Amino acid sequence: MKTQKQINIRAYKAEGFAGRYQELVRSTVIPYQYEILNDRAGTEKSHVVKNFENAAKALNGDDIGDGFYGMVFQDSDAAKWLEAVAFSLSDYPDKELEERADELISKIRAAQDKDGYINTYYTIKDRDKRWTNLLEGHEMYCSGHLFEAGAAYYEATGKRELLDVCLKNAEHIYNRFVRDGKEGYPGHPEIELALMKLYRVSGDEHCLELAKHFVDVRGVDTEFYKKEKALRDWTVWGNNAEDNAYQQSAAPVRRQREATGHAVRAVYLYTAMADLAAETDDKELLDACDRLWDNITQKKMYVTGGIGATVHGEAFSVENDLPSDTAYSETCAAIGLMFFASRMLEAKPDARYADVMEQAFYNTVLAGMALDGKSFFYVNPLECVPGISGKAPTHRHDLTQRPGWYACACCPPNAARTIMSLGKYAYGESSDTAFCHLYAAGEVSFENGVKLRCQTEYPFDMKVRYTVLSGGRLALRLPSWSRATRLSKNGSDAEYEEKNGYAYMSVYEGDVIELSLDEQARLVYAAERIPELSGKACVCRGPLVYCFEGVDNGGDVLSLRLKRDLTAKPCEAEGLNGITALSVNALRAKSRNDLYSFVAPELSKTDAKAIPYFCWANRGETQMRIWVPAVL
Repeated sequence: MKTQKQINIRAYKAEGFAGRYQELVRSTVIPYQYEILNDRAGTEKSHVVKNFENAAKALNGDDIGDGFYGMVFQDSDAAKWLEAVAFSLSDYPDKELEERADELISKIRAAQDKDGYINTYYTIKDRDKRWTNLLEGHEMYCSGHLFEAGAAYYEATGKRELLDVCLKNAEHIYNRFVRDGKEGYPGHPEIELALMKLYRVSGDEHCLELAKHFVDVRGVDTEFYKKEKALRDWTVWGNNAEDNAYQQSAAPVRRQREATGHAVRAVYLYTAMADLAAETDDKELLDACDRLWDNITQKKMYVTGGIGATVHGEAFSVENDLPSDTAYSETCAAIGLMFFASRMLEAKPDARYADVMEQAFYNTVLAGMALDGKSFFYVNPLECVPGISGKAPTHRHDLTQRPGWYACACCPPNAARTIMSLGKYAYGESSDTAFCHLYAAGEVSFENGVKLRCQTEYPFDMKVRYTVLSGGRLALRLPSWSRATRLSKNGSDAEYEEKNGYAYMSVYEGDVIELSLDEQARLVYAAERIPELSGKACVCRGPLVYCFEGVDNGGDVLSLRLKRDLTAKPCEAEGLNGITALSVNALRAKSRNDLYSFVAPELSKTDAKAIPYFCWANRGETQMRIWVPAVL
């Protein structure tokens, strides 16, 4: 069933918009986060590196000093940083950075127990509690992120130290849950998708077997977490062991129909399911993925590609509950949705998966990091009103500004590794076809022999030019949002076969393929079944969702009304590094002192300025709104 795969991380050298973002991560974000992991940045304490040092001391029987600090999953921050480093080193060799990574890897190896177990929380705090709280303990979650880092670092450098740590840990887990038959499956899915990566790099069949085991047993015994909890007298979070919907364990995965519970956990699980389905030709499992995909994208996804509407459990809400001002929309959840989309594309190329992958990346994922790379959003609201956002009891999670770091810091390094690995999502290949899922400038080489040079300033310029350096068969995505698409080959209209939103054609060395997409901004209306958005519209151009900030609009965006005969012209916005904004024809309601009135608001014409949503909150505290009332 597996029709294509992601390109190797060495195969894409980014330029243009993607290249500038990768340079920001390489030169600023990675060094900045390294200082944080070592508690030298003056931000929220991390203690990640020190935890590994102290775990090694605990294993040696030495004084562990200040012990363990942080969340139960603190180790994963180091793993995600190492994965970002691996992707960076693949394209930008850096001896000093590689030495720093090698030093951290050695500290991780020293913290591994003789039996292969590795987790600083339990090694330092209480070794007797290992594997007794799968519901909350995050042991396999941390292992999963380590496996991803080990696979990526080996691909980038050829060095095996971290890979061998990972394989030893995977064998330890395999022995417990497969060979010895211990019951259980991860409370926080992640290891399943990571084992698939480790399997492909190492060829270790136990990794594939273990991934399949955890997918297959999930939800079979719906009483498992309840029985596990009855055997212990301690807890980490106080999770409800009987809330199977929250844990994605209310039924075996092949029978699940609705995305429920913690949004990040859900899409990490679905990613593994899709990957495993394609790898093992499991049609029943892939059908389940399709049902879950449709449920998310048709009933539970924000226009920004964000998912997880409620702060209560960082979770999916009921269908069509998509409030803007209390949205949770965690950065990690949008990243997980990209993962899910990319694995569905590998199973069966269909532009609807790539459209959503693009939507999530250019809006929610990029919004998770400030333009200077030094502050981050965990939560991504679609509306912000200072004085209410971050302060009212119902809105405390929706901050008006990005913090420099978090006690729960899963999102910042997750964003870094995703940006540095963009080529894996932008391009894919089968034995005879090179797929262009996203329009990412730079040079890309495919194992099937095709080689391309992509030139574009997308997502602001809607023209994409491919120069064929080595020929073969090419498949270009035709995005569903573009109402005026033209594809040319060597200056003339191209002949191609369209299938599932992709244009397939044969190309030869020296050919120039040009894709011209719809340049017009457009209004997007939500379905009337979404109560929060009835009578409202938002402005989009290309893959970008635009928002209105008070700093550009006299401090007040709540009084704005959009006209349905939209006109929008490119313009500049101060303080956004030259990023293109839009000047939009709009109406403004006159301010009134009365809380309520019998008199209709007086409307006057105005020019409003809209900026890409991913740029918001970079110029101080101000109002922000995506969805605006629309009038005739």
